[in-house]
Amino acid sequence: MKQTYEARRERLYGPLREEGVFTWDEMYGEEYALAMLHQISEKERRELAEATERLGAIFVRTADTARQGGEALFEELGLPPETWRAVRISVSERLPTIIGRFDFAWTDRGLKMLEFNADTPTGIVEAFHVNGRICNAYGVRNPNKGMEQHIREAFRDAVEAYRAAGFSTDNTVFSSLGWHEEDAGTTRYLMGQSGIAGARFAALSDLRLYNDRLCLLREGEHEPIDLLYRLHALEILAQDRDRDGYPTGAHVLDLMARRKLAVLNPPSALIAQTKAMQALIWNLYETGAFYSQEERETIRLYMLPTYLENRFLGKTGYVTKPILGREGGGVTLHAPDGATEEKDGEPLYWEQPMVYQQRVELPLVQIEHRGGKNDARLLWGSFWIGGRASAIVARAGGRITGNMAYYVPVGLSE
Repeated sequence: MKQTYEARRERLYGPLREEGVFTWDEMYGEEYALAMLHQISEKERRELAEATERLGAIFVRTADTARQGGEALFEELGLPPETWRAVRISVSERLPTIIGRFDFAWTDRGLKMLEFNADTPTGIVEAFHVNGRICNAYGVRNPNKGMEQHIREAFRDAVEAYRAAGFSTDNTVFSSLGWHEEDAGTTRYLMGQSGIAGARFAALSDLRLYNDRLCLLREGEHEPIDLLYRLHALEILAQDRDRDGYPTGAHVLDLMARRKLAVLNPPSALIAQTKAMQALIWNLYETGAFYSQEERETIRLYMLPTYLENRFLGKTGYVTKPILGREGGGVTLHAPDGATEEKDGEPLYWEQPMVYQQRVELPLVQIEHRGGKNDARLLWGSFWIGGRASAIVARAGGRITGNMAYYVPVGLSE
């Protein structure tokens, strides 16, 4: 007898839920993880990896040069002033970030990168853990097989680099919003995969400033933190204040700048995160400056024209995106005449400066969910871990991929 969709879904995600590693297959009362498998060819898998490697090299070189720039450049990149000293800190010159995720669309002009989530990417548990379990259940090869090791190696190399630079790394804390199931689960998973002995999880609400150190408040004692993994965006941290109004976030960023706190992802990740970086890269590409011929070919192949001003009006469709927006927040799709065709419905990020990017359409795929079957737009995420291409993750939703877009497990076709 053929199983119902709901029974099949419970068979797949029930055990994962019970194990406590992946408990957000439903979010806010809505289905998030689908009980289906989308297949990708070996060729497509290789291209995602190659694009990730090549673009990673572009962002390494550009972000490292920008990190050494002046405050005028930081302002143009949209970085909050509170972060300007801290973002000069990186783990190493070759890595502006340790765990990043490029988002791609397959278009009628080939594979195109939409943005780079360099600071606090999620989808990690889905890509590195859940995907393999779903592939096993369906008897299909996992395109992410064995890639959990990339996480461990990346953390090991980052800790060693911080130590070589003179940072203390004795007391390590992994932290996120304690009440946020996805963030806390992702952070705990990374802690388990990191291989860092003695690392502990703590909710952000349990962290305190004490004697000019960031500390974990535990049983009434303030325990200084040497190395912090934080699933907390730096631009949000920059605005964090105590109940009495004290700028705690700015103080923590100052500790980073004064090398009294090692952080992963490193502060330099914010330079790579801002979408204004894509505009800078495209500007340098158009002027023929800075990049080699090979680098220019990578930009031409995989990036989209992106500007800090609207150069598309009256010519072609375009997208406006907040420079530090996330999860589709604040995104608007425009027709060539500037008319709004679709707009994100969430309230966040609208106050930010925008970038203007040439519009491409995400491809349509058929998905199956509790409501039946229908077409949805597919977005690919490709993780860049420790400077190399790693696991992939797929999301399906509308023309704007929002926070509640479905997670779609992916298998390799034969």
